[in-house]
Amino acid sequence: MTVPGRVVVIGNAGLDLRLAVPRLPLPGETLIGSAAPRTPGGKGLNQAVVAARCDAEVRFCAPLGNDLAEADEVERHLRREGFAELILPRLPHATDFSLLMVLPEGENSIVSTSACSLALARAEAEPALQGLGESDIVLLQGNLALDTTAFILAAARRQKAMTILNPAPFWPGVEKLLGQCSLVIANRIEAEQLAGSIHAAGAAIITLGADGCVLVERGQRRSFPAESVAAVDTTGCGDAFCGVMAAALARGFATDEAIGAAQKAAALTATRPGAFQALPSREELGALLANRRPGALKARS
Repeated sequence: MTVPGRVVVIGNAGLDLRLAVPRLPLPGETLIGSAAPRTPGGKGLNQAVVAARCDAEVRFCAPLGNDLAEADEVERHLRREGFAELILPRLPHATDFSLLMVLPEGENSIVSTSACSLALARAEAEPALQGLGESDIVLLQGNLALDTTAFILAAARRQKAMTILNPAPFWPGVEKLLGQCSLVIANRIEAEQLAGSIHAAGAAIITLGADGCVLVERGQRRSFPAESVAAVDTTGCGDAFCGVMAAALARGFATDEAIGAAQKAAALTATRPGAFQALPSREELGALLANRRPGALKARS
């Protein structure tokens, strides 16, 4: 049995405002939506929280703004999650936030600010990269500047850590970084934007919602069916998938088993409204990961 590795997430953290809407507004139209309470959010935050709830040792680095009330609110939530280490530099920007518009069938559209996460510089990310080893995993999203993302990927690879990139939101130019990625996790739209460049990564998982996901590895494609659930809100499903994948791989799960666990976590998330508040609990994830096959742990090449 291998010694579990750490999960290092470097990304964004902010606040979410969720509106349930009957449909997306037309140009120039105003719709009335049903609002939910403000919650912590951001793809980096959500993925790091899920990984920590999987009982992985998680180091999370994310910039917060100089708006003390909002930044302190996010930090208070993070301090409750049992991270091994939190690195939360305060930058001269407003803390990022997202507006989540959720349709009756559960599909969502999201608009986010990114000035704070884009301002994270190499010097502020570097402490999170200290002491990495080949059992560790570095998980990134698309919220950081491309040059900062490139720096992190290269630094992690030099230390032989596994690198996972979830290129959301998608930025043109990210395709040039895929050769530095051990694994890319992209949804259908992001995979189309990446086109053939997705094959530059060591492996890729394309998530397809209710149609499951596809693993592309060594020139072969394998399909994995989704869990069948009645979806309420799909907002946090991708983050649950990525967080569980990183934690499961750090714990030594085989790729197939990690995908199975990640699919179950994403499906569970879809049955509840919201993003952060819909993420599986520590108890739910513990039970989910405990149901793997005996002897599943193995060394990662």
